[in-house]
Amino acid sequence: MNDDMPLAGFTVGITASRRAEEFASLLTRRGADVMFAPAIRIIPLADDRELERVTQQIISNPPEVVIATTGIGFRGWLEAADGWGEAENLSAALCSARLLARGPKAKGAIHAADLREEWSPVSESSAEVLEHLLSEGVSGKSIAVQLRGATTEWEPISDFCQALWDAGAEVIAVPVYRWEPPEDPTLLDRMIDAIASAGIDAVSFTSAAAVSSLVMRADSTGRLDEVLGAMRGSVTAVCVGPVASAPLDALNVPTTGPVRSRLGALARHIVEELPLRANQIQAGAHEISVRSGCVVVDGAVRQLSPAAMSLMRTLGASPGRVVSREDLLAALPGGGTDTHAVETAVARLRACLGAPEAVQTVVKRGYRLALDPVDCVWNSGNYA
Repeated sequence: MNDDMPLAGFTVGITASRRAEEFASLLTRRGADVMFAPAIRIIPLADDRELERVTQQIISNPPEVVIATTGIGFRGWLEAADGWGEAENLSAALCSARLLARGPKAKGAIHAADLREEWSPVSESSAEVLEHLLSEGVSGKSIAVQLRGATTEWEPISDFCQALWDAGAEVIAVPVYRWEPPEDPTLLDRMIDAIASAGIDAVSFTSAAAVSSLVMRADSTGRLDEVLGAMRGSVTAVCVGPVASAPLDALNVPTTGPVRSRLGALARHIVEELPLRANQIQAGAHEISVRSGCVVVDGAVRQLSPAAMSLMRTLGASPGRVVSREDLLAALPGGGTDTHAVETAVARLRACLGAPEAVQTVVKRGYRLALDPVDCVWNSGNYA
């Protein structure tokens, strides 16, 4: 495999609705194929009647503490207020409050508005902000929390507000950057199908809202168990940070992500992580890696037909073990009753791989990947 193209042969799903093309470019330059499915659409802030109502509430009765969680959300809130003719009144209300910034982007947005934050955590973590507030006591205090997304049963920011409520605070949820599912779910349904069928190697999330939207759509279409099963198996869930991964953590889906919650860091993490997770099989004196939509043989990407890919996934799931013709027939698209179709498909598979000796016929039993001796000592009984 070319060191400059470490993602050659991998397919990565992108659920982001913002900066998706920029993110895709970072991956395709390293060889990846990408699948787009924006999982959310953002409600224009100027049209958000709930945000306008909450803004008027804050202007009329300024809270003691205001928490800015995202730079784009805080700026958008002020811009929306400007459109309603309330920018100065909102700034005055915020100036009278103690401003806390979750991270440097939120801090920058506060400074751009000629305001100053009282405190910001080094970790850029909502959990540290919560710990800071609870340690000083919040009972009886009014606290406005600029939400990072819509509150749903899957959305972890509700836990942040709930913890403040439980501690006796009067919490004002500021619904900045709210989202709704896409108007046309076609692309999202394709993504769900690709995940459920292991047709992609990884799916990336840049927000908890995107996770929530995909999970809710999969649930409503009856495919949630398949999607969760795939992400607990061969499809890697990659999240930009702990806030984005929280809904999947709650569903016992393993995730991976960068140390820094940045888009560039997320792309670099995928570049580093996916090759490490790829299965490497030594068969017929060749190094073979089975991926979602192709097979890499000795570093060369081999594009296979759907039938050949189905055979390789089935054989690669248990390298060295014999798979019956009947089981291979069931794995072929469309299935069928004539095992002769398996023989034809195997012949084509060998030709496409350019490594015919890698797929071995076991007379009267079926086929297997012919593991090299060093890799099949554990399975020596199958080679008797």
